[in-house]
Parts: sequence; structure tokens; C-alpha cells
Amino acid sequence: MPELPEVETTRRGVSPHCCGQRVRRVIVRDGRLRWPVPERLGELLEGQPIQAVERRAKYLLFRTPGGTLLVHLGMSGSLRVVAPGQAPGKHDHIDILLADGACLRYNDPRRFGCFLWLQGAEQHPLLQQLGPEPLSPEFDGELLYRRSRGRSVAVKSFIMNAAVVVGVGNIYANEALFLAGIDPRRAAGRVSRARYRLLADAIKQVLTSAIEQGGTTLRDFVGGDGKPGYFAQQLHVYGRSGHPCKHCGAPLREVRLGQRTTVFCVTCQR
Repeated sequence: MPELPEVETTRRGVSPHCCGQRVRRVIVRDGRLRWPVPERLGELLEGQPIQAVERRAKYLLFRTPGGTLLVHLGMSGSLRVVAPGQAPGKHDHIDILLADGACLRYNDPRRFGCFLWLQGAEQHPLLQQLGPEPLSPEFDGELLYRRSRGRSVAVKSFIMNAAVVVGVGNIYANEALFLAGIDPRRAAGRVSRARYRLLADAIKQVLTSAIEQGGTTLRDFVGGDGKPGYFAQQLHVYGRSGHPCKHCGAPLREVRLGQRTTVFCVTCQR
């Protein structure tokens, strides 16, 4: 599933092609996504200039004077700019044609993504309960410490809760906990303030590095420019169960937490 760095990479890839451009036409070949694509999407979006392309958590927000197009890539979706006239493939469900001839194309084999329309400044329910952005000044170790008090849930599940902080998906939770030296199984309420400061810094470090590398290529993810991400080459623990720890050499262990694969070092993480 595309996580925050992959979505931010997509935003950065498509934004220069979209901002300031007017939508000429919307083609919906298959609107059966996680929620049905609005039947009037073309009517609502065509003729509108795209003023900005923003990201909130894993959602992309295409701002126009008439409203906002909210896009989620789901499990397997990608959004990229393709050359004018490029023939659509089997899973190319939606095209947004721009005034300069460029085409913003949505591909989604599993169709778990979404295209929804927010009228004016309306706040969608999907956005209302989200926590702070992990790279924002509002997010720090003190926030994690305060929100974790009395919580018995595993610290890995805690930082993956979007109501606590958005966008810390499975890959980056594994990596951040390793950098901070925290056992992912430890109860969130039993992690100290000092260690949460380390963890918040690690989350920022891991996400920033992943964005700079264009995301993590898992299966078929590519950014908005069609290029793969390279952060997978820097992974310390995720996907390396049984391999030696890059710090101490001990074999990495794999467990399931919250139905998600969790890999950690029993020596380096306490």
C-alpha cells in the first residue's frame, strides 16, 4: 500500500504539471472504486483551474475554486502524468485531461482507491479525526508521551493510529522503532518521555529520507513521474526477517502486531 512518502512523492510529481492548469475533460472508464466515483465528477471539475495540489495524511487534495477533488491511492493505485494520446491500459480507470494536453491518469488494479468531491471548504469525514502531520512542528515526543499515558496497546500499533499521528505506516513504523531502539511490542504507556523524543525524531528522519528517495518500491509502486522509489535499499528491518541486524549482527525476529508484519532486533530494541 502506498504510504505517506509514496503519496508525497506522487504529489510532488504531479503538482508542477497540474497547478495553474484548467481541467479540459474528465474520463471515467470504471467508477467502481472503494466508493463509487461521483456521477457528476466531470460536470463539477471540467473547466476548473487547479489552484494547488496538497496532501493530508495519505489523501491528495486538488483545490479548485468550485471545490476539492479528494484522491486516495488505496492498496495498489498510482496517479501519474502521461503523454497526450497515450492509450489507456486495462486498469487505467480515470483520466483528467488538462488544457495543455497533459493527462493525469489513475491506475488501480484492485480498485480500493477513491475519487471524491468536496464542495467548497467542506471538511470530509475522512479528514476530520486525523492527528497531526508527522513532519509538522505540532508533532513531537511530548505529544506522543501525553497521548500514550495509560495505553496498553503495543507502541508500534500506537504510532500507526492515524488519530495519534498520520501517515506512519507499517514500513516506516518498523524502521523508526529500530532507529529509536524501542521494542515494538512494548506497551505505549510504558515508554518514557525521553524515549518518545527519540522516537518522534526517528519518525521524522525516516519519513524525510524516504521522501527524498522517492518512496519505497514495493511491488509496483512508482511516483507521479513514473519513476520508482529507492528507500527500500536503506531498510534496516522491514522485509529482513532472519537476516543479521545491520548494527549488532543478531538475526532479526518477525512477529505479528495488529495483523501487521513486525520485524525487529531483540538485542538493539528494548
